[in-house]
Amino acid sequence: MKSPKIYIRDAGILHSLLELDSFDDLSGHVKIGASFEGFAIENLIHQLQLKSCYFWGTHAGAELDLMTTIRGKRYGFEIKYSDAPRTTRSMRTAISDLQLQHLWILYPGAECYRLDDAISVVSIEKIDNLVNQIKLTDSSTV
Repeated sequence: MKSPKIYIRDAGILHSLLELDSFDDLSGHVKIGASFEGFAIENLIHQLQLKSCYFWGTHAGAELDLMTTIRGKRYGFEIKYSDAPRTTRSMRTAISDLQLQHLWILYPGAECYRLDDAISVVSIEKIDNLVNQIKLTDSSTV
């Protein structure tokens, strides 16, 4: 990659830097996706107590917002500020190249559902449930 990806994990700092004073200011801003991404990643890192986490990208353009290893298994997370996230070629490439056990898409919607055996969509509101399942079980049951 030409330059590393930088996440501002503290949404308050990001909003201050962007001079956003309210949710209305944020909801119409071009950086709402980046704000949501940082918020979701910060929550995952904190709740899963991750020690090593990575942004992954290829020269061909495939990307993964967060890759980590938990109990010797690799997992991936994509963060989408979207109503109905779908699988992408980047996700398939990440699963294959990184040999991920599972990939979760976190989004602001209310529903949680599987897109296929290796990819699930999870509401940010259910992040506690996801964290508990990752800590307690193998990804095949999540």
